[in-house]
Order: sequence, then C-alpha cells, then structure tokens
Amino acid sequence: MIKRCAILGASGHGKVIAEIAELNHFTEIHFFDDRWPKLQNIEHWTVFGDTLELLSLVDQYELVVVAIGNNEIRLDKVNLLKSSGAKLSVLTHPSAIISSYSQLGEGCVVMANAVVNPFSLIGNACIVNTSATIDHDCIIANGVHVSPGANLAGGVKVGTISWIGIGAQVKQLVKIGENVVVGAGATVLHDVADSKTVVGCPARPLHINFKTISKI
Repeated sequence: MIKRCAILGASGHGKVIAEIAELNHFTEIHFFDDRWPKLQNIEHWTVFGDTLELLSLVDQYELVVVAIGNNEIRLDKVNLLKSSGAKLSVLTHPSAIISSYSQLGEGCVVMANAVVNPFSLIGNACIVNTSATIDHDCIIANGVHVSPGANLAGGVKVGTISWIGIGAQVKQLVKIGENVVVGAGATVLHDVADSKTVVGCPARPLHINFKTISKI
C-alpha cells in the first residue's frame, strides 16, 4: 500500500523528518521548498515544488509536515496548510514515549527518544526534539521548539514561538513567556517575561551592548 508524506522544508531538519516518516511506513516522501526550482533534490529525495505547489496537491498526501526550524514561519505554514485541508497529524519517532494522557496538536513532530509525560498539553506546530523530555502537566503553546536534550520539569508553561535551547533545564512550575529564547545549557529557575533571551546557570537575561559589538 502506498502512503505518501509531503515535507515542506528541504533542510537538515527535513532529512530527519523524512526518516521518521519512513519508519512510520510512509513509502513515498515528497519534498517541497520555496527555493524550488533552483533546489531540485535533497539527498536522494526529490523536491517537487514550492509552497504554492504543495497547496494545490494537499489532498494527495496522507500526511503533510512542515520542516522549518524558524518557529514563527513554521507556525504560519502549518496554519496555511491547515486552512487548505492538509492532513497535519502528529509524526512521532517509534522510540519516543508519549503518554496516552498527554495531548499534542496538529503539525507536531516528536523525535527519537523524546518523552512526553501524562497530562501535558502541547500546541500546534511544535518540535519535541531528540531526547528532550516534557514532564507531567506542562502546557506548551503553539510553535514552540524544545531542542535536543532539553528537560522541562512538571507544570512548566511555555508561550507561543519560544525556543528552549539544546540541553537546557527548566525548573518545575516555571512560566516562560512568548517569543523567548532559552540559551543552550541554561538552567531556568524563575519565570521569564515575553521576548527575552536568557542564558547561563542560573539563567539570566542576556544584555547585548550593540555599540561594543559594532567595534569588533
């Protein structure tokens, strides 16, 4: 039986998603990317067109996945495809553990060895990356990326299009606002306001002196 998966975004992230789709018994993987027709192939997979082309073909695919790392763009593309009738179910690596008491929104991808524990709610267009863990009762808004090896303790809340960096740790019951970046390896012990970047252990807001940078 032929099962077709369309992937929007011919990138390294897209390669990983393509393999996960194959592990889920999709027999045909078709890439789409807005760099087409300049971009024709990614590894051995063919790039068949751009976003507009995919929109005209969504009814031909059992699954459509957006493989774009930028949170805001990924969420916008998922919303566009959803409005066009694309099938945007959750794509999960077979080694991931997702509680039956958790809930994941449309267009989510869960990578190898990731864990989502009971009663967590994850919005649309989220990435739970390799070996990331989301403990019980977390609430993750739309368009969030939880990077490889990041760990969210119980009851954490993360706002729309925020990014939890690789290897970061977030203490239980912490609230992270919208459009936040948590730096790689950061340890977040306190709430983070909207549109902040926090780094370090313990994590603190990153203050950039643009006058200093301009002299480097």
